[in-house]
Amino acid sequence: MKNFPFLSLSQSLTLLRICVPIFFMAHAIVRISNGTIDQFAGFLSNKGFPYTIAMVWGITAFEIVGGLALLFGYFTKWVSLGFILMLIFGILVIHAELGWFVGEHGTGGMEYSVALILALIVIGASEEKMILKQA
Repeated sequence: MKNFPFLSLSQSLTLLRICVPIFFMAHAIVRISNGTIDQFAGFLSNKGFPYTIAMVWGITAFEIVGGLALLFGYFTKWVSLGFILMLIFGILVIHAELGWFVGEHGTGGMEYSVALILALIVIGASEEKMILKQA
């Protein structure tokens, strides 16, 4: 029987372990390149958080460094946990009040964050040590 979508489970996991970190790194790089660090920090400040510039830079650095670590299979369980906690924070502070849907049925909801959490649970639970391992 053929595998769906013509990839083995190991190859599918490798694909997930490549794409998910790239999502996080892209998010951080766009935040830096578009200059929206201050905007995000202002949003968090309006929510009552202190030291928001440092907080946003910390989140951004973690998305890049953690993304690279996850991409290459280093500290997979801990980095996955860090991203999951970051996503839960984002759901509680930003997305929950906007509902469930992100796309056509809503704006800025939490469905994408929940999908990433589920993907990170799979990545964190995997036993593979390095992403470049032969699939």
